[in-house]
Formats: sequence, structure tokens, C-alpha cells
Amino acid sequence: MSDQSKTEKRQSRDAAMGEFLEAAGIERRVTDSALEVDAVLQQWRRRANKRELGTAALRAFGLGAEIDLAQLDVLIAIWAPSREFASCDADETMVSTIASRLGIDPSRASRLVSELISKGLARRAVSQQDARRTIVELTARGHAIVHAVRRFKFLVMGDFLSDWTQEELDTFVPLLERFVQWADEAQSVGPDRFASEIAEISAELARKSAS
Repeated sequence: MSDQSKTEKRQSRDAAMGEFLEAAGIERRVTDSALEVDAVLQQWRRRANKRELGTAALRAFGLGAEIDLAQLDVLIAIWAPSREFASCDADETMVSTIASRLGIDPSRASRLVSELISKGLARRAVSQQDARRTIVELTARGHAIVHAVRRFKFLVMGDFLSDWTQEELDTFVPLLERFVQWADEAQSVGPDRFASEIAEISAELARKSAS
């Protein structure tokens, strides 16, 4: 198949998507933007899954043999950057707090915490609010790693954003926050709002599966 034929095939698929969404009450201009946004997000997701910046930070400080990216996430969750975890008002950090902040299973959080404790990067302590409760804290080495990695991260990000105008930053950040909020809500909104369309897709899927 020639490059032109491949391009025409992709364009026809996009056109079919536009027709389907238009029937559901979504304008073509919005469909075009949604397709563009999704393409950018899929590229970003593939890069984010590689954790290029985190990997670069660990490599820069020779930490790759000491901790991995999952353990680094837990260190940062214990440290709890105020903007990243602004909605979490916990004064003390427990394993369940870490699991909630990172959106992982409590058993996985517990295992990662135990690994960090064995490496001397975190420690268990008794809660000052409830002596029956065990909390998790960073050791001096754990604090040092978090500070180093975050400074590396924001040196790189700050350098990139330095080329943006203040107007671009003032526009981008609120829109990004708005999009992230939508992503949190989308799982429950879609199936209810588009029940008939989803039923139609399900019926078509069943027909094609049976053929």
C-alpha cells in the first residue's frame, strides 16, 4: 500500500469517527480537536511510561543501583510535595496514605516501604497523634535523594519553560488542570451520558464477532 493510500485510509477512519460523534451531538470541530489531543496524549503516555526524566535523575546522581523508579515514587509520596498532594491534608504518613497518594494497592505500598526501610531510606515511627498507629518517615538519606531528584527535575523543566511567555504559562496551566480534572470524572460520566451510543457500539461489536 502506497503512502498516499495509507494517508487516505487514516483520513477516512477519522471522517467515520466524525460522523459517529456528530450523530451523538458532538461537533466536527470538537472531534478534530479530540483526535489531535488524543494523539499528543498517547505520545506523551509512551514517553511518561519510560519515566525518562526520573531515569535521567537517578543516572545523574549514580542512584540507579540503589533505588528504582517505583521506590522513588514512594519516597516522594512520603515527602509529599504540597502542590502535588494539595488535596491530602494528612499530617502524618502511613502506608495507606502512600497507597492513596500513588493510587496503588496497599499491599504493594507496604512492600515498597519495607524495601526502602531495608535500604535505610525510610523508617517506621510511632504516631504522635495516636500511639497505636505506625507512620512512615524519611531518613536523612531519603530526604537527600528526594531533594536531589526534585532539583534535577525542575532544573530541566524550568529551563524548558523559560522559553514560554507568561501569557502562555497562564493559559496552559489552568487548561491542563481542567483536563486532568475531566480525566478523573470521565470514567463515571461517559457510560451514563452516552448509554444509547454505547449500546449501539456493543451491538455492532457482537455482530462483527459473530461473523
